[in-house]
Amino acid sequence: MINKQQRVETNPDILTVNLRSNKNFPNSLLPVIIYKQACLLPQQKNKAAEIIRGVFLKNSWANSWKNGIYNFHHYHSTTHECMAVCSGTATVILGGPNGRRVTLAKGDIIIIPAGVGHKCSRFSKDFLCVGAYPQGKDYDINLGKAVEVKKAMTHIKKLGIPRKDPLYGKQGFLQSFWK
Repeated sequence: MINKQQRVETNPDILTVNLRSNKNFPNSLLPVIIYKQACLLPQQKNKAAEIIRGVFLKNSWANSWKNGIYNFHHYHSTTHECMAVCSGTATVILGGPNGRRVTLAKGDIIIIPAGVGHKCSRFSKDFLCVGAYPQGKDYDINLGKAVEVKKAMTHIKKLGIPRKDPLYGKQGFLQSFWK
């Protein structure tokens, strides 16, 4: 049987997406990080989700959920977020309206800095992902309204860089990209 550590690709393709502020979506100076095909997961969605939750939890990313990605533009100001695709594919718009489109597939991990707008615009019938937050922080949901920005920026400025990468722990790539 393959253990959780053997399911993690040690040399994934890494994409980074830099986003400027977009109207009332602050976005971030930190790039979005996408690990392509970073996990070898079983066909069973629930088993894949259980494995990913275990990996995230081991690396202090908790308060996890299992579902899809919201189909409206939103961002979080109180925490960063990571998501792992357990099954299927999805097209996600990053940065708010008219933002950058990326396609995520089974085994991909996306790490989204606080303030970065994201929305699922299309997904396969079998799409399922698991999301989590550093140190299990609670998240808020901001919709890109003008009245949210000032308070959101106050929250974002207080956040530090997570101590561990959600997939690779202390040896992860997150600290290299989020200096």
